[in-house]
Amino acid sequence: MASRHGSCFVGRRAAAIALSFATSAGTAYGQAAPAGSGGAPAASSSVAPAPAFDNALRIPDVGKWLTPASDAQGVSSSLQILVLLTVLTLVPSILVMMTGFPRIIIVLALLRQAVGTPQLPPGQVLLGLSLFVTILVMAPTWHKIHNDAVAPYFAQEMGQAEAMGRAGDHLKEFMYRQIEQAGNYEDVYLFLEYAQDRSIPEDEEIVVGAVPTTVMIPAFILSELKTAFVMGFRIYLPFLVIDMVIATILVSMGMMMLPPVLISLPFKILLFVLADGWHLVVETLLNSFA
Repeated sequence: MASRHGSCFVGRRAAAIALSFATSAGTAYGQAAPAGSGGAPAASSSVAPAPAFDNALRIPDVGKWLTPASDAQGVSSSLQILVLLTVLTLVPSILVMMTGFPRIIIVLALLRQAVGTPQLPPGQVLLGLSLFVTILVMAPTWHKIHNDAVAPYFAQEMGQAEAMGRAGDHLKEFMYRQIEQAGNYEDVYLFLEYAQDRSIPEDEEIVVGAVPTTVMIPAFILSELKTAFVMGFRIYLPFLVIDMVIATILVSMGMMMLPPVLISLPFKILLFVLADGWHLVVETLLNSFA
C-alpha cells in the first residue's frame, strides 16, 4: 500500500507540473482561447497573435534624440568628436613608436630574463610600470603639446593642420633629443638618404624641423632599440657572472647533473633585493631620458 500511495502521489505531482507548464506557455504566446465542447479552442481567428516577447527584441529609435547639426557650432562639435575618436584609435601606435615606452619595456623584460624568473613579475605588471614611467617621462612634452596645439585648437585660435604641425614638431624635438643623447645620428642619415634618394655628406647638419616625420619615427625606433639592448646587456652582466661562478663551483665539486640555475637563482634574487635593484633600474631609465 505504501508504494501504491507513493506512485499515486508522483502521478498527481507530474500532472500538476504539466498543467502549470501548459498554462504558462499558452499565456506567454497569447494562444490561450476559451475551450468549446470537448476542450477544443474556439476557431474565431485563423491568424495567431505575435509572441509576447517580440516587443523586447525591438531596437529603440534614437533618431529623435540625435538631431542633425544645423549650425556652425554643432558641426564643430561633431568634427571635434570625430578627431578625438580618430586619435584614440592611434594612441597605441603613438605610444609604441613615438615615446620612451619601447626602451622601458625592453629593459625591464631583459632584467626579468637576467634574474632567471621569466614569468615573474607578470607581463601585466611590467606593462603597467612601463606605461606609468612613460607618462612621467613624456609629461613635459605632452604639456607643451597641450599648451601650444591642443588648447588653442579647441579654443578655435588655430586650424587643425597648424595644431597637428605644432604637436608633431614637439614630438620630433623629443625624438631627436633622444637620438642625439645616444649618438645614433647614422639612423637619421640612413632614412633621410633613402627618402631623398641622395647621399648626404658627413659635414651636413640636420635641421630638426626639416626632417619629415616619416623619417624621424623609424630613426627614433632604431635608436631606442639599440639603447635598450645596450642597457639590458649592462644589467645582464652581474647575473651572468653569478651563473658562471655557480656553474664552475658545481663542476669542480663533481655535481655536473645538478642544474646551475637551481642554485644560482636564490643568490641572484638575494643580490637584486639587497641592491634595491628595481629602484636602481627605474632610476637609470628615468635619468636616461633627462
